[in-house]
Amino acid sequence: MRISGQLTVLILLLSLTLQAQDESRPRLKIETSEGYMIIELYNETPQHRDNFLKLAKEGFYNGTIFHRVIQDFMIQGGDPNSKTEGATNLGNGGPGYTIEAEIRTDFIHKKGALSAARQGDQTNPERKSSGSQFYIVQGKVADENMLQQMEMRANQALMQQIQRAFFMAPENIEYLARLKKAQEEKDQVALQSLSEDVQPMLEARMDEKKFSYSDEQKGVYQDIGGTPFLDQQYTVFGEVVDGMDVIDKIAAVKKEGERPVTDVKMTVTLLD
Repeated sequence: MRISGQLTVLILLLSLTLQAQDESRPRLKIETSEGYMIIELYNETPQHRDNFLKLAKEGFYNGTIFHRVIQDFMIQGGDPNSKTEGATNLGNGGPGYTIEAEIRTDFIHKKGALSAARQGDQTNPERKSSGSQFYIVQGKVADENMLQQMEMRANQALMQQIQRAFFMAPENIEYLARLKKAQEEKDQVALQSLSEDVQPMLEARMDEKKFSYSDEQKGVYQDIGGTPFLDQQYTVFGEVVDGMDVIDKIAAVKKEGERPVTDVKMTVTLLD
């Protein structure tokens, strides 16, 4: 069966249109007493994207507040308990589930970055995200020296994750047994021997995942700023594309501790 040239062109155009629609980033509007922000969600972090869209459609965020606000750092909200007037001890509420981490090297904590809050590494070594709480970065301008330090810090944390994953893997149970035995007996010779055996394998995995900033990312931090010390530790899943000044306005409100004296409530709606 032959398809005419005109029909072929129409099919190609339709295909390109559908592809463009699939690749377009969902946009939402966050309205507050200090103005509104337009955010885009990254398609490369689909679990976080879909969850945020779901909650927004349900009206989950409407009436919640930015309960944790720190100048030159970030503004955090999304705790459903904050809908209750005068509620205290905010920061622990959520929809009853967490989201698997989707941490990527191409998404950094630049000013305006939308990131998922989470529990600390001690109780949450897999760095799973809160089901609803998020923060938007304000941050500060960073210089080359700071960015080098942040790369080193990120890679140290990455090596710790690689070590943990290595010893927890079922196929490495023998190495884990050797580690536990050497630690229990405080046998430094055995620990050194174990280190010599596993270090090449750990370094090979590290070489595959080692983190470094691109020239473009460095330029962004040196131009508009952000919080690079959070990179590779929290999932960045979107960004503010309009209303960047509203971040500054919210960050500058009068506070008692980290909470605004006058609640900054939000309403989140889908734009497309």
